[in-house]
Amino acid sequence: MPLHRIPTQPIAGQKPGTSGLRKKTRVFMQPGYLENFVQAIWNGIGGIEGQTLVLGGDGRFFNDRAVQIILKMAAASGAARVIVGQNGFLSTPAASNLIRVRGADGGVILSASHNPGGPDEDFGIKYNMANGGPATETVTAKIHAASETIQEYRILDASDIDLATLGEAPLGAMTVEVVDPVDAYAALMETLFDFKAIRALLQGGFRLRFDAMHAITGPYAVEILERRLGAAPGSVVHATPSPDFGGGHPDPNPVWARDLMDTMHGADAPDFGAASDGDGDRNMIVGRDCYVTPSDSLAVLAANAHLAPGYAGGLKGVARSMPTSCAVDRVAAARGLPCYATPTGWKFFGNLLDAGLATLCGEESAGTGSDHVREKDGLWAVLLWLNILAVRRQSVAGVMADHWAEFGRTYYSRHDYEAIASDVANALMADLRAALPAMAGRQAGALIVESAEDFAYTDPVDGSVATAQGVQIRFHGGARAVLRLSGTGTEGATLRVYLERFDGTDFGQDPQAALAPVIAAVEALAGIAARTGRAEPDVIT
Repeated sequence: MPLHRIPTQPIAGQKPGTSGLRKKTRVFMQPGYLENFVQAIWNGIGGIEGQTLVLGGDGRFFNDRAVQIILKMAAASGAARVIVGQNGFLSTPAASNLIRVRGADGGVILSASHNPGGPDEDFGIKYNMANGGPATETVTAKIHAASETIQEYRILDASDIDLATLGEAPLGAMTVEVVDPVDAYAALMETLFDFKAIRALLQGGFRLRFDAMHAITGPYAVEILERRLGAAPGSVVHATPSPDFGGGHPDPNPVWARDLMDTMHGADAPDFGAASDGDGDRNMIVGRDCYVTPSDSLAVLAANAHLAPGYAGGLKGVARSMPTSCAVDRVAAARGLPCYATPTGWKFFGNLLDAGLATLCGEESAGTGSDHVREKDGLWAVLLWLNILAVRRQSVAGVMADHWAEFGRTYYSRHDYEAIASDVANALMADLRAALPAMAGRQAGALIVESAEDFAYTDPVDGSVATAQGVQIRFHGGARAVLRLSGTGTEGATLRVYLERFDGTDFGQDPQAALAPVIAAVEALAGIAARTGRAEPDVIT
């Protein structure tokens, strides 16, 4: 098996974003593009000679070819073993778990998360470290630097590995180990949750619907929810992973998971509905006629996690991304728990989890997880909800009503303005940042600005600093708005506007109506409509 050293040169734009490198699939399919970035990973982390790696992805278009290329490049750079999911499949949380339970040195995950898949859609790749979590800012900076100085990539000239058959196979001097992608993850879930109680709930007539959105969690949900917990066959829908996610957008929110929302608000709605995204790290929770926002879900899980065996001893602390609503802060204050606000990106939770400062973490973008892995975990969140419902013997709406009665309700929404011209979006944010020093005390619609900042974060574990993480504006009376540019898109710029307002007594308002004063205040301060020409957001969640 000849080892080829292919001369190359740096390719512009290979800088990892919030969670790895994401581009259009056809960009990754260009000769040498994927190879350059993979070699930059190896070079940036100091080489992989003698290492054990985990490899897999969400099955989107080009996943199959990319896995074979990466295996041959790992062999050419001296890796000892690569553990790969059958057919190249691994959900992101399952990959994180495999890295941890197998003591691997790191792993490569192929996914663009909740972005659409297909030859004309999106692809992504990221490196996860030995703790199972995404590479830190320091490591991604080294990978980017390596991509700017690369002169060659190394690849083995070999036939493709049979990834459909479980077991070991040689690839040069390296061992490729093909594993069932579900087994280790399902075993972990059984240690965390009371499967007996959940099984009894389902056997008692409780009905659920899980929409896998033609994505990676289908096989995991069928195995765990239907086979191990006894949910009725067919409770998991769209369960077969598809390279283009069935032509849909695998983002679990009320817009893209419309089928599930219609079902849960229909005449014969199940008791519980849930969905997950392309790579299995996000979730949406819906009760009968009751949508649960991700921020509310995090708060409810924090207040009730002790009902599951894996968290019976209580939580060490909680953490949220800064744009996530402050609902979980109120739970933490009531329970006497430390509460941390971090920049967006799961990698910022890693140090808190590793240091034992937090047990439960969440992002408003439908990501929640705990210290069981170092990624957010969609199916884990669904199982924790089911465990809570099994113990409390309440509906989702009942749990929410009790929660708001105890902690009050934080009305919350995110407005996305997608594919804005980058120069327009950057100018909007630059002007807003320039106005921050004089913003306190300013009248904005019916609200008055209390404070305004460009959010910066100092990691309490290693002292590292992240700056320019989003503009945060607080208003008198408890309302808050955050504006930031997303790092997960592949075309133009996406402006995300996060809006919240606390109400301690009136819990039945329509969120957009409750947030109308905050929406108007943001428009007065930022001038989004005039600058972008958008009369309204592209997506409201």
